[in-house]
Amino acid sequence: MHLLTHEKATKVAWNKGKLVGQKPPLKPKEIWAIRIRLQLANRVRDLALFNLAIDSKLRACDLVKLKVRDVSHGGRIASRTIVMQQKTHTPVQFEITEQTRGTLANWIDTAGLRYDGFLFPSRIKHSLHLSTRQYARIVKQWVTGIGLDSAEYGIHSLRRTKASLIYKKTKNLRAVQLLLGHTKLDYLPKSIGWKVLCDILE
Repeated sequence: MHLLTHEKATKVAWNKGKLVGQKPPLKPKEIWAIRIRLQLANRVRDLALFNLAIDSKLRACDLVKLKVRDVSHGGRIASRTIVMQQKTHTPVQFEITEQTRGTLANWIDTAGLRYDGFLFPSRIKHSLHLSTRQYARIVKQWVTGIGLDSAEYGIHSLRRTKASLIYKKTKNLRAVQLLLGHTKLDYLPKSIGWKVLCDILE
């Protein structure tokens, strides 16, 4: 009994000394800074991945499993597409902006990707596509590269970025709900702020 009590007293919480909670979205100047760095470094894949992450607002598990056919039709990048979400098993539609279409077309052509292949194949032999862990490491490089703290910003920051900009402009919760592919926000008060909304959304 004494040993058990001692173990409980000395056990350190997993999050001691760490920043926990929801990751904040990127600001417009931070989006611009990351894009410029990737363009100057000629990081074709990373630029396409970054732009699509912002546009799609997809969770990492859905983003890394996208195939070329999900964004391309008839040899051209679609301006809008629908993806089935792994977590909720519901479809979500998103726009692919002109800038993102250009970087995706460049990446597909440069990498010689097949129509039925993964959009972001892994460079590790035993993996067909980027893993969420690999993606997280890439995002960490992006944010630290412009001076942000990787403990504060992560993959969820990219998921929330575009939705946060739209919410701040329109204060339309329904729009944010649809953009992020959520279906259970009807109970939220209309006066809710973005910070509180981020604490609720996963």
